[in-house]
Amino acid sequence: MSTVPVTVPASPRPRTALLRTLLLPAAAATVFAALAAWRYGSGSWPGALTADFSGALGRTNDWIIDNRDSHWLFLYFFGHISNAVITAVRAVYVVLLALGWAGVTAAATLLSWRLAGRRAGLTALASFAVCGALGMWVPTMRTLALMVVAVALSLVVGALLGLAAGLSDRTHRALRPVLDTMQALPAFAYLLPVVLVFGIGVAPAVLATVVYAAPPMARLTALGLRSTDKGVLEAVDSLGATGRQRLLTARLPLARRELLLGVNQTIMMALSMAVIASVIGADGLGDRVYQALSTVDVGSALAAGIPIVLLAIVLDRAVGGDRRRLWAGVPQGGTGGHNRPPGRTRARTVAWTALAAAAVLLGHFAGTAWPESWTVDITVPVNTAKDWMVTHLYNGIPGIGGTADLAAHYTAWCVDPLRDALQALPWWAALILVAVLARLIGTWRTTLTAVLALAAIGVLGRWDPAMDTLSQVLAAVAVTLVLGFAVAVAAARSDRVERWLRPVLDVFQTMPQFVYLIPVVALFGVGRAPAAAAAIVYALPAVVRIVGQGLRQVDAGALESARSLGATGGQQLRQVQFPLARPQLLLAVNQAVVLVLSVVIIGALVGGGALGYDVVFGLAQGDLATGLTAGVAIACLGLVLDRVTQPTKAKEAQ
Repeated sequence: MSTVPVTVPASPRPRTALLRTLLLPAAAATVFAALAAWRYGSGSWPGALTADFSGALGRTNDWIIDNRDSHWLFLYFFGHISNAVITAVRAVYVVLLALGWAGVTAAATLLSWRLAGRRAGLTALASFAVCGALGMWVPTMRTLALMVVAVALSLVVGALLGLAAGLSDRTHRALRPVLDTMQALPAFAYLLPVVLVFGIGVAPAVLATVVYAAPPMARLTALGLRSTDKGVLEAVDSLGATGRQRLLTARLPLARRELLLGVNQTIMMALSMAVIASVIGADGLGDRVYQALSTVDVGSALAAGIPIVLLAIVLDRAVGGDRRRLWAGVPQGGTGGHNRPPGRTRARTVAWTALAAAAVLLGHFAGTAWPESWTVDITVPVNTAKDWMVTHLYNGIPGIGGTADLAAHYTAWCVDPLRDALQALPWWAALILVAVLARLIGTWRTTLTAVLALAAIGVLGRWDPAMDTLSQVLAAVAVTLVLGFAVAVAAARSDRVERWLRPVLDVFQTMPQFVYLIPVVALFGVGRAPAAAAAIVYALPAVVRIVGQGLRQVDAGALESARSLGATGGQQLRQVQFPLARPQLLLAVNQAVVLVLSVVIIGALVGGGALGYDVVFGLAQGDLATGLTAGVAIACLGLVLDRVTQPTKAKEAQ
């Protein structure tokens, strides 16, 4: 018996969906472009759509200055906050001085050993010894005291925000744009309003650090709480647990990995603010780096920058080691089995307590400051090497000319044409282009956010400087991605390359942003090129790590199938690894954009100009209108770039 094929008419739904997703938005964009061009023209952002906030912000600025020493709000609210922060930092610093150089070194070694094992302890011992040997012991202790208080406050604030967002969908939706803004707003923009309210000194430095470092803890806490296994929660509910019991016995323990990662990221971001906080009076290592920047003293900057990197590495190893043991399934507090005898546990506790007491006594008798005879001055040889490099590389490379010519070519061939094209692009065309890019990778909500953020830049009257900043960011991101993908592919294919790159990436990722500006200014001069070079070096480690991890995690079965079909290494990379690692690749692009933007803004100190210059000028002159509007414009630009480079979960699943 034969069967007769039946032709089923095609459903009209795909055509309707195509019409809705392509034709209708295209028609709406065409109508919008025609009306906008007819009403406001096709040039830069029209003046009729610009709002002037300078008067209101100027009056606010004057009111704060006039009432900062007399109004009850400053005396009994902000004043108490400032005094509490100063007291806490001073108390930590006094404790560090009381322990002395030997006590601090021994305590850091024992604590790292206890938390993360012997290797972390030896790393802490060597790191603090290097800090003292470089003659930076006292600045290191001042920075450490500042960071202890700043990190503690950041963890508390971030955990509370993350707890609220993790337990409430409404709070999560409300906090997400706030956290996005806090993370996209440049650090310099935080400094101006904080300085106006709290003045110059330690308190504004700590509070600005909290604003910058708390969002990662909040995001990861919320992520951990919201991703708790539903089956576990149902089992806990079936046992009659209350809401508090469910939180303390199920959700928080299951979210421990995310919480530890949040602690780690908060520490790293707080340390990256150590130099920026020195602009408003925070003493310590950051102030040494900032002073070296003003004189292009690479030796002094390196001598102060190395301890910051070492502090970051010590804290990363201590927290990261605990996290890695957790991921590997090893119980916390040791490396042995799960059934350690109680007597052995008590004996280890007594031993660690005795070692800690011995460290305190050792520090008390050894003295406060690192012995002067044990220090080594590296500024002279480093500056000599820098001078040699400048002499032979700045304009002495045969056939190329030198780094000065490279900087000029990069500016003339990459940045300037891109800036001219963006500034000549009709304002309505820019809005449509952002809408299309955001819709291709996200949802209608993210598209609307990106368009409104770009429009807000125009309303603030910062359109042309924003296009200038955008050109610098896009040019630097392109170079970063080319270099980052090439290095990541090599690292993913070779374990030896990956092992050699790991310590290099650790150093480059923990080095403060300001430190990069000093050698690039010496090599490339003043302008937009050194800012781009510093941004590329700063963002490159994150791109290499994310892309390399994505390529390494590709299903081995898919690669084996491709090899069995005769695919070459390049074909496997293009047709298997890149498609399967698409989420990680998009995340790498997103992180490159965010990190490059943060350094390009700081590049205003070395001639980068555009929005970064307005922020720095507003901070230097105490001009709230100029600095704050430029800072908000940068935050809006960061939101635009984030929305057009970060896919939503729905898009990733397609």
